[in-house]
Amino acid sequence: MNYKPIIIIAGEPNSIFFEIFFKSITTNYFKSPLIIIASKELMSQQMKKLGFNLKINLITEDYSNMSRLNNKKINIINVNYNFKKPFEKISPKSNDYIAECFKLALRLIKKNKYLKLINGPISKKSFLDGKSLGITEYLAQKTKRKNKAVMLIFNKKLSVSPLTTHLALKNVHKHISKQKIYTHIKLITEFYKKNFNKKPKIAITGLNPHCESNFKDCEEDATILPAIRNLKAKNFKVQGPFPSDTIFIKEHLKNFDVIVGMYHDQVLSPMKALFGFDAINITLGLPFVRISPDHGPNSSMLGKNLSNPKSLIESLKFLDK
Repeated sequence: MNYKPIIIIAGEPNSIFFEIFFKSITTNYFKSPLIIIASKELMSQQMKKLGFNLKINLITEDYSNMSRLNNKKINIINVNYNFKKPFEKISPKSNDYIAECFKLALRLIKKNKYLKLINGPISKKSFLDGKSLGITEYLAQKTKRKNKAVMLIFNKKLSVSPLTTHLALKNVHKHISKQKIYTHIKLITEFYKKNFNKKPKIAITGLNPHCESNFKDCEEDATILPAIRNLKAKNFKVQGPFPSDTIFIKEHLKNFDVIVGMYHDQVLSPMKALFGFDAINITLGLPFVRISPDHGPNSSMLGKNLSNPKSLIESLKFLDK
């Protein structure tokens, strides 16, 4: 069986990614060839600092026979990055380097559509600078899938998905629509059908506390409930809207595969309380499979060698087929 290579963008150079990457590949065996896009010099510096001794296989972007790659060495496509020391503070001076890593990865995937993508954590505030809400939206724009990409935080026991991602709370209600809810549920259902041959049971939360408000035309009555009725008529397994303060109690969780919330922290906060790092961020709706470990750069832990690689390991395992 030929395993398809996994492209890995190391992401923010001043993050814990190299640490969790080294830990992941030294404690697990992956059949799919791993190709990391990063600065070879920076990776070597961090490897030395963290006490790892791994061999490096330097390859070029136009490498013609990826099928012969293996994981006895770290396969790396080098992207130059100027730095003074291996552990610095996150700042915009890394932006060109990160952008070049994404650009290179997207070129590779365009030429080789079977490739799969993992990206390490990115500082949205520094790298995106308000131009995109998050990396989900950034990749959607780069691949002409704007407003068609969905964030799914996946765990085998329970997954969550925010209808809106990195919006200010005051703006969330402006971005809730029947069509957006329909597209969201359709992509999630297609993902579960393709990967697990099942039609997922999906709970949808309301927006307001207790799914009610003291004003007319609240979002539950005007938008969310009609969307759910429409989805049920099309044979999607959806229920709701549920108050978000009770949907995550244990008695309810066993009834659903996915909980869709109206905004980011409404579903991600309880998800992380339940599963910690045992979850992966999957982007649905792109022309390729993209996964990101479900954690940020965590620069406060740089160089301490104490970070948990669980999410990256689960990301690699999910694609290792």
